[in-house]
Amino acid sequence: MYKNSEGYPDPTAGTAYSNMQREQRHQQEAERLTAIGRLIPVLKQTAELAGFEVVGRITLRDKETGREYR
Repeated sequence: MYKNSEGYPDPTAGTAYSNMQREQRHQQEAERLTAIGRLIPVLKQTAELAGFEVVGRITLRDKETGREYR
């Protein structure tokens, strides 16, 4: 439970803070997905220019979070 600066439980502020944190996480995830959406075509085009073709699923791991995107 979230407590205010005086140490008393403050559920309203705790809920608001949790909502802000959740919104921030969702925004960061949306930014990562946007970046991946731009990256995959570049990877495929680079392979094409080098004379190769991507034939399988590309898996990426976020170095910051460790999460894998398939």
